[in-house]
Amino acid sequence: MALISLRVPDEVAAEFSVLAATQGGKSALLRRLIADALAAPAPRILALPVGRPEKVTVRFRESEMRQLAEVSHQRGMTRTGWIVALVRSRLGSPVQHSPHEHDALRAIVRELNRIGGNINQIARAANTSVLQGRAVEPDLSVIQEAKLVIERELAQLRSALHGNADYWDGRR
Repeated sequence: MALISLRVPDEVAAEFSVLAATQGGKSALLRRLIADALAAPAPRILALPVGRPEKVTVRFRESEMRQLAEVSHQRGMTRTGWIVALVRSRLGSPVQHSPHEHDALRAIVRELNRIGGNINQIARAANTSVLQGRAVEPDLSVIQEAKLVIERELAQLRSALHGNADYWDGRR
């Protein structure tokens, strides 16, 4: 029989031990969880495609070509790119993004990295002040305002990502 081991924080291990005591022990609970995971239906997102791309020819009527040009233009994509994204989304590939969406997501990641860097600098300065015996008195109104800005931006990001997923899943 194979052995599977992993490391978890002490608090998680303690909580798991308490739960496992009601389930026949840690090994029994882990075996059941693994069996349940293997019996679960396959996730919608499949492995990334592999292999060399191959060409497929599809014929559309003139009116359909105009519609394809319009919908692909609205997404900021070429007709071919839009058709490929649509097919991939139906085959279970991860959500497809237009070039504009890629740029916007990259900008969001950059901004989040800047915010994270700023938070680290603030924490470092506060810790240094405490270590030097100086009191740290944060301006709570500024912190609350920053929190609201971050929450608003995260809500917009969630909305954009859900809208994109809905689009490619045909719900929008």
